[in-house]
Amino acid sequence: MSSIKVQCVIKEKNRIGESPVWEEKDSTLLYVDIAGKRVSRWNSLTNQIDSIATENLVGSVVPRQSGGYVIAEGTRFAFVDWVKRSITTAAPVDNQEKPNTRFNDGKVDPAGRFYAGTMGLAMKPDETDGAIYSLLPDHSVVKQLDKVHLSNGLDWSLDHRTFYFVDSLAYTLEAFDYDIQTGGLSNRRLVYKTEKDEGLPDGMCIDTEGKLWLACFDGGRVLRIDPQTGKRLQTVKIPAEKTTSCCFGGKDYSDLYVTSACVDMDADALAKQPQAGCTFKVTGLGVKGIPPYSYAG
Repeated sequence: MSSIKVQCVIKEKNRIGESPVWEEKDSTLLYVDIAGKRVSRWNSLTNQIDSIATENLVGSVVPRQSGGYVIAEGTRFAFVDWVKRSITTAAPVDNQEKPNTRFNDGKVDPAGRFYAGTMGLAMKPDETDGAIYSLLPDHSVVKQLDKVHLSNGLDWSLDHRTFYFVDSLAYTLEAFDYDIQTGGLSNRRLVYKTEKDEGLPDGMCIDTEGKLWLACFDGGRVLRIDPQTGKRLQTVKIPAEKTTSCCFGGKDYSDLYVTSACVDMDADALAKQPQAGCTFKVTGLGVKGIPPYSYAG
């Protein structure tokens, strides 16, 4: 097995880099800066970055089958037309009972629905104001789960029968039975709970062997987890404590792209971690990922 190498490939810092998605057609990495309120595309061939500003904190971005993208921003799903540089509301989310919430991480399921979770703005461990919503292809919204602390990373098993989900402030990675026909979730169970030095579980993705790669915020690492046994198989250290999310990309999806954050870091902390907020490429892992799904609406 070749040796693992971690390199900073996107030097433009994100306050909170998140939601990386590889676009095979253009060899680009799509991602958001939540606190920086922007959606960006980095071209791996030219090293150029193109960004569009959002009105509100933007939690996640996904590709759309008909062209452009969909974002989960503030309390709405919205369509992004990259050519026209425009953002239009697809569907607002009615959360009047939980007004102090915003969208966070999201991903498209194997049937083309856009799942995205919310979190309380106060980020209090004892509050469960978050939920998971899905934007259906007809632009209607379904609440799939409520009473979530801080909704974060999500993905589906290779056989499309299991949904994996991270609740950061509960320090948990969980699994649900998943019905691809209805999008419904049931039979919730624990897969992994992060240890004290591992930090908060954050974004994640799955590889072709069905193992999960979990970014750890304030842990400076990505863990490889076996969801069948709940065991940690591998730890990859990242030179940024606030590691936020990851996705596979590059040639044959054999590179792991890892986003990070530099928000709330003072001058001393930034001096010790000059690459905080950068995006990294991990090579030599010996495993591959799968192409992302696109929203069908």
